[in-house]
Amino acid sequence: MNTQRLQKILIANRGEIACRVMRSAKKMGLTTVAVYSDADKHAQHVKMADEAYHIGAAPSKDSYLVADKILQVAKDCGADCIHPGYGFLSENSEFAKACEANNIAFVGPPASSIEAMGSKTRAKEIMAAANVPLVPGYYGDKQDPAFLQSEAEKIGYPVLIKAAFGGGGKGMRVVEKAQDFMSALQGAQREAIAGFGNDLVLLERYVNQPRHVEVQVFADNHGNCVYLGDRDCSLQRRHQKVIEEAPAPGLSDELRKEMGEAAVRCALAINYRGAGTVEFLLCGDEFFFMEMNTRLQVEHPVTEMVTGVDLVNWQINIAGGQTLPLTQSDIQLQGHSFEARIYAEDPANDFIPCSGTIEALHTPLNSEFVRIDTGIAQGDEISPFYDPMIAKLIVHDDNREQALSRLQQALEQFHLAGFSTNVGFLHNLASHPKFKQGAPSTHFIAEQGDSLAAVDESLLQASQLIGAFAYLESLTSTQSAPNSASPWQQLSGFTLNAPQAIKIPFADLHLSAIKTAEGYNITHNEDVFSLQGTLNNNLCSVFINGEKHSAHVTTVGNNTVSNNTVGNIVTVMNKALQTKLELVDKHYISSHESEALPLAAPLNGTVVKHLIDIGSTITKGDAVVIIEAMKMEYTLNAPHDGILKSYCFGEGELVTHGALLAIVEDTTEEGA
Repeated sequence: MNTQRLQKILIANRGEIACRVMRSAKKMGLTTVAVYSDADKHAQHVKMADEAYHIGAAPSKDSYLVADKILQVAKDCGADCIHPGYGFLSENSEFAKACEANNIAFVGPPASSIEAMGSKTRAKEIMAAANVPLVPGYYGDKQDPAFLQSEAEKIGYPVLIKAAFGGGGKGMRVVEKAQDFMSALQGAQREAIAGFGNDLVLLERYVNQPRHVEVQVFADNHGNCVYLGDRDCSLQRRHQKVIEEAPAPGLSDELRKEMGEAAVRCALAINYRGAGTVEFLLCGDEFFFMEMNTRLQVEHPVTEMVTGVDLVNWQINIAGGQTLPLTQSDIQLQGHSFEARIYAEDPANDFIPCSGTIEALHTPLNSEFVRIDTGIAQGDEISPFYDPMIAKLIVHDDNREQALSRLQQALEQFHLAGFSTNVGFLHNLASHPKFKQGAPSTHFIAEQGDSLAAVDESLLQASQLIGAFAYLESLTSTQSAPNSASPWQQLSGFTLNAPQAIKIPFADLHLSAIKTAEGYNITHNEDVFSLQGTLNNNLCSVFINGEKHSAHVTTVGNNTVSNNTVGNIVTVMNKALQTKLELVDKHYISSHESEALPLAAPLNGTVVKHLIDIGSTITKGDAVVIIEAMKMEYTLNAPHDGILKSYCFGEGELVTHGALLAIVEDTTEEGA
């Protein structure tokens, strides 16, 4: 490979990874080129790039997954290299081949390496030949459902079904018993087709209580390969990582070296080039090969923090034919690092993805201890078409205990309003005593159940009081407005004989206030609290019974819920807790008083499959329709016994949050 100085880079991706690649590329003096779909016209990666080009409609299959469109942009604009980021085309060997055929450097491994590891079945064969331990399973090409079920019986339940060309938990199902195998197989194959264009699956014994430890490797085209430490990625939900750390805690020096050298052997066995990650299941002091990701990982920043290496810089230089700048002995780990993935999702509602407008965004300051990788800004729209991860919060310090404390503090300073996020959930994780002791198994989040989404009641009460204070302060600021006839905007706090209580119209809360010389006495249920403070540029600094609290408060405009008038929604961002308080008029009926329709879309998405024929008699709990959103499938079940009268949307049609998907005629009363 001839050495060349790359000058113009096209980033074939979006969101935070596109912005992250651009930052390094700009430091290196490269001209940056973005591509974007209809949904991303105003996205941050488009604003950040030197040049930007439209490539299609919002669905990724019409834009970010269309290799020909991206290659045409690269040729038209004169880009001499393409960085694929992660996801989308990053592990598509045909795309890598097409880049090389057009004399465009692919910032990643050779197509042959992607092909070798792209199929989990082929990867297992290579690792077996390299004498790397494998989990028992079936890794062949025969995909007849009955045959696969017979192989599952041989392996023994529980069995893990995995998309052979997949990743990120998509196309993956854990099957506990034989009668669930076929439906799980069909679901995994549908997700595999939607996410990766290939429904080939493999089967593995589901290993109990493992840790997920991976090793970062880097190779050049001159026969050199090094490992840059390891990462523990055991904290996962739905097989997707949420908090990662480097180095992996609790490993002996011998085990760490053994895993690192095994990872290097993996890379050398397939003539690798660039950044790659070898993933292992760790069970005590034993480790089993899972897969090799032939791309930059989402969690690469924790490795950068403990090694001081800019991995994207290395990627670009290696793609230009240069040699690795460090040998294995040069690589030293310093301190400890954590990464928390911030998702637009609702942990209290089974982590369902959310979309909407970012009404407010306040983040901790970047420093030597804190780094934020993101592709969002206040006012941006989070689309339902893409992965719900919106930011990565990375911290570093001298040791694990100090780094974990930094993570907790930084999460308390990450304030976002407009939709639900997992920030509070992440804070509960980072504060959990068991996690403080060391990395738990991959089952930890599932084992903890709803406790990790629990809300601190004292913090919730403080947030409600802060919201009330901010509401009262905002009324004070508008009292001088002309023609202000609303009784909510009259803060004449006294009658002739006694102070007058001002009702604070938050839905489902009993709050009233009396104006005092210093602030307010606010009654919350039957308790009275003294509040004094200031509200300035959405930052509320207030003393509650003498104790200082600081929170960001924002208000969004009028809405209508279930045909009931709803006023402004006040969002209080207090530490890691987001509290939404609905201001209502006297005609308001709380939205939870009439339960949401069970067959209504829980979020914006696409109807994937009708599971039952119209006219069929169904039983409460039967699966009726499947929708897909943010790369995941959601199955909606019958709310009661009845007859399926109709579907409201056809397969492949887009639906919005709350839209009725199917109508089931209730027959429960008829049979009574």
